[in-house]
Amino acid sequence: MKIPIIKHLTQFIEENDEDYIVETIETLEALTEVSSLKDEELDIIGELISNMYGAIEVNKMIKEGTSQKEALNSFMKRVLGSIDT
Repeated sequence: MKIPIIKHLTQFIEENDEDYIVETIETLEALTEVSSLKDEELDIIGELISNMYGAIEVNKMIKEGTSQKEALNSFMKRVLGSIDT
């Protein structure tokens, strides 16, 4: 996951609608079922999906009153904490 991408997607959600991201996730998840995709391509799609889910989570925190910076930092700490465990 990359903070600049999540930040950009969060801005996109604010300017447009979260539904665009949700529909894009669904489309990318459907693409992962293509049997001819290489592992590298699946990794890239997975990274995009992860960043989009991250943006949705950060957006939820912002809606609850957390600043964007604090929401991004909190989310990344949570992600890194789950990786360390």
